[in-house]
Amino acid sequence: MIATRESYGNILIELGKENKDIVVLDADLSKSTKTAGFAKHFPKRFINAGIAEQNLMGMAAGLATTGKIPFASTFAVFATGRAFEIIRNSICYPKLNVKIAATHAGITVGEDGGSHQSIEDIAIMRSLPNMKIIVPADDVETRQAVRAAAHIDGPVYLRLGRLGVPPIFDESHTFTFGKGNVLKDGKDITIIGMGLMISKCLKAAELLKQEGISARVINISTIKPIDEELIIQAAKETKRILTVEEHSVIGGLGSAVCDVLSTHYPVQVVKIGMNDTFGESGKPEELLTKYGLTVENIYDTAQKTVNSKK
Repeated sequence: MIATRESYGNILIELGKENKDIVVLDADLSKSTKTAGFAKHFPKRFINAGIAEQNLMGMAAGLATTGKIPFASTFAVFATGRAFEIIRNSICYPKLNVKIAATHAGITVGEDGGSHQSIEDIAIMRSLPNMKIIVPADDVETRQAVRAAAHIDGPVYLRLGRLGVPPIFDESHTFTFGKGNVLKDGKDITIIGMGLMISKCLKAAELLKQEGISARVINISTIKPIDEELIIQAAKETKRILTVEEHSVIGGLGSAVCDVLSTHYPVQVVKIGMNDTFGESGKPEELLTKYGLTVENIYDTAQKTVNSKK
């Protein structure tokens, strides 16, 4: 089990050795965002902007205009909330080469409570022209996704978590920007997940198999641009879609999937996520249970969806 923020910190050091143009900025949270390792190895290429996220993004934008590749790092709720206008007008509008690494996303921030649980960040970032969004599922995919982001010309939002997640991929996996992965084939329903929910989707699919329900599981790690071809194919072949996300059901993965299917191949889409409510303080697994982000709820919802159409 390793948190994707840990994977981010580890690959940053490797990238820093390979490319002298990579610089890292942080909002006085380097121990938590795991950029402290980069700071130790490359002190002249690390900037602590202090608890001033607007300045953090503004400095990153300025560095990008000089040819640097800045990774601006802080908690997701502050990156997308406090600094929104700077991201919009100083990074996305001029399409500058800034990477926003947003850690502690979702409700698994845990005891920090609703004020620190970013459950609307994907919705906010999806609305911005030129912004690309990546939500890796595990350690292997995070390391590859961060490396890919460094080579993408333009703004990228990387959504990372605080909680350790189990491995999904081995080292043979290849992250391809803009493409999803079929992790398990099936014909009765497609479960589309992202981030830490992927392992729960796979476990739910195994339970469904015991009930004679064949569930396809797809990992969507690039939320924008989303893999339209894979989603449309799944809709055509299984007729039912269930999306699962540690984010509000408004504006996140489920909404992105609905945007694709309502235009190209309308089918029933059921969404599991935060249902228009803030989170609260608690242990991560307790919160996931309270808000229905569990293997059991995925299993129950998928079973009801399949049976409702028989």
